[in-house]
Amino acid sequence: MKEALLYEGKAKKVYQAKDKPGQLILDYKNDATAFNGEKKETFAGKGRLNNEISALIFPRLHEKGIETHFIERLSETEQLVHQTEIIPIEVVVRNLATGNLTKRLGIEEKTVFNPPIVELFYKDDELGDPLINDQHALLLSSVTPSELQEIKEKALEINKQLSDLFAAINVKLVDFKLEFGRLASDCIVLADEVSPDTCRLWDITTHEKLDKDVFRQGTGDLIEGYEEILKRLEAIS
Repeated sequence: MKEALLYEGKAKKVYQAKDKPGQLILDYKNDATAFNGEKKETFAGKGRLNNEISALIFPRLHEKGIETHFIERLSETEQLVHQTEIIPIEVVVRNLATGNLTKRLGIEEKTVFNPPIVELFYKDDELGDPLINDQHALLLSSVTPSELQEIKEKALEINKQLSDLFAAINVKLVDFKLEFGRLASDCIVLADEVSPDTCRLWDITTHEKLDKDVFRQGTGDLIEGYEEILKRLEAIS
């Protein structure tokens, strides 16, 4: 099913799919990283959880008319996706103030953003993924002004759909990071993953953190939180 390893990142290995031109296999790893890779640890079962969670969420987005690179789940840790040219811009959508935003801007923790805030970061590990503005994004990537606006609009629509989905399992989508890719047809679609690695997820009732922040902050059991998100999503699937 897999051919050559094309790329290995912090959380996934990317392979060419055998006999499937234009398709890739993503193999989710058990590694967890934080602070631009300064903190690292391996958690048995993490790759399976992120793969299973993403494989449940992407079809839900498809049902709402949001195009993604996802095709199908292949195994506990693998999924088949359309090959895209990843746009080197990370899009962060924030519904509540937390994390580095509160430090950067002095905004009180848990301040509600209505409308949500959309931020852009240049995807470059050596530079520490710096915060950028629209002009920087146009300079540093191949997107046009209209495509950048399209990406922002897609991000806000994804936020709406994900917020509703997580609310249905009593979870608040605090903020999340998205990556987009360009298909061979030139269409821009959601790529990468949607998981507790890329989303801040808080239990609505208890405010318990069910995401990678428990690893960043050393405050809880990462696998336990990810298992809880998967269990709740499976219950409504």
